[in-house]
Amino acid sequence: MAVGCAGCRDGQAFDVPFSMAFQPIVDLESGAVFAQEALVRGQAGEGAGQILSAVNDKNRYAFDQQCRVRALELAARLSPEASSEMLSINFMPNAVYEPRACIRLTLATAERVGFPLDRIIFEFTESERVDTDHLLSILRTYKSIGFKTAIDDFGAGHAGLNLIARFQPDIVKLDMDLIRDIDREPAKRIVVKHTLAMLSDFAITPVCEGVETVGELAVLRDMGVSLVQGYLLAKPAFERFVTPALPAS
Repeated sequence: MAVGCAGCRDGQAFDVPFSMAFQPIVDLESGAVFAQEALVRGQAGEGAGQILSAVNDKNRYAFDQQCRVRALELAARLSPEASSEMLSINFMPNAVYEPRACIRLTLATAERVGFPLDRIIFEFTESERVDTDHLLSILRTYKSIGFKTAIDDFGAGHAGLNLIARFQPDIVKLDMDLIRDIDREPAKRIVVKHTLAMLSDFAITPVCEGVETVGELAVLRDMGVSLVQGYLLAKPAFERFVTPALPAS
């Protein structure tokens, strides 16, 4: 464990250069940006595929560390003064040896660039198979530090309801496949309706991602969804924060 933590401490083991794009999560009630999600891109804005294909068991720890550092550095530079926008950073649970040891560089970077800890969301995708007890240890540690936590792609992966029963994150992002054509598929509306009700009972904030059409957005509005993300509102912007285009209700 000590060797692994030393190896991921400064991220030097991942030598493929990359940067970040940012896609906003929008509050439908106010029209304001709730959070900017940091998304891996090539150094010139290329898609994430070529970067992620270089990640392996030997360098995933360093890659995860570098992602956090790059996201924080860029967000601190791009955030408007006195902004309340959150920053959402994807993390790899399998790239965390011990939560408090592996968070040190993140804390140091946030302090160096002046980004408040209570404006950081750490999200993970439930499509990555991971030991549930290890994941819970990470999430509980992050919560105790003051970070927000989120499950991404909910409904498409391995974690699912069992994880929600054992730990309630601050945010759950419903998988885009549930949102796609929700205005034309009654079965999806039923699934999303009951998922939203469950999340409300747990006091978990839902985010509906992958919104691409006015019809999908209209259905989500009718369901009382406040936070959405998708190409209809704004595409990821390379090394920039963009103002979303919110269609009229």
